[in-house]
Amino acid sequence: MRQDFGAKPWSYPQPVWIIASYDEDGNADAMNAAWTGINDTTQVAMCLSSGHKTVKNILAKKAFTVSMADVKHVVECDYVGIESANKVPDKLAKAGFTVTKSEKVDAPIINELPMAIECTLVSYDPSTGHMVGEIVNVNADESVLADGKIDPKKLQPITFDPVNNTYVALGDVVGNAFKDGAKLK
Repeated sequence: MRQDFGAKPWSYPQPVWIIASYDEDGNADAMNAAWTGINDTTQVAMCLSSGHKTVKNILAKKAFTVSMADVKHVVECDYVGIESANKVPDKLAKAGFTVTKSEKVDAPIINELPMAIECTLVSYDPSTGHMVGEIVNVNADESVLADGKIDPKKLQPITFDPVNNTYVALGDVVGNAFKDGAKLK
């Protein structure tokens, strides 16, 4: 028997993205965002309220990076989500994160998080918080590559469980996309 829960924003997996930007003085900032996803083949979409320092930075600079939160940095990634740069401007340093300026967009790449998507701002609706970014580049540290591709087992990205307010590590490969279903043809 099924149980009804009503209208809830529950989905699995729900990626945990760390959105990074520079302010007008060149100071790096980042926030944890779980209401995110791929919008199109070359775009990301996020729901981010306008009060976030990171959002103000993105609107000013028109660029940002998206790093995948990972198992190794759960505490640090959660911290940048629960602390506001409006109150603690050096929260990245307090989290133990360092940055390198992206060569593709005017935004920081968090060195400790091994995968990042570099984006330019396409649009932002302050009434809904819906932000869209154009993917300019994806980069990954060699430590998470296997045969020249990103290996999720090495990356160890986490997902947000909105039902239980927990972070969950992604699991094992259970099938082959665009192949296994052909068995039913």
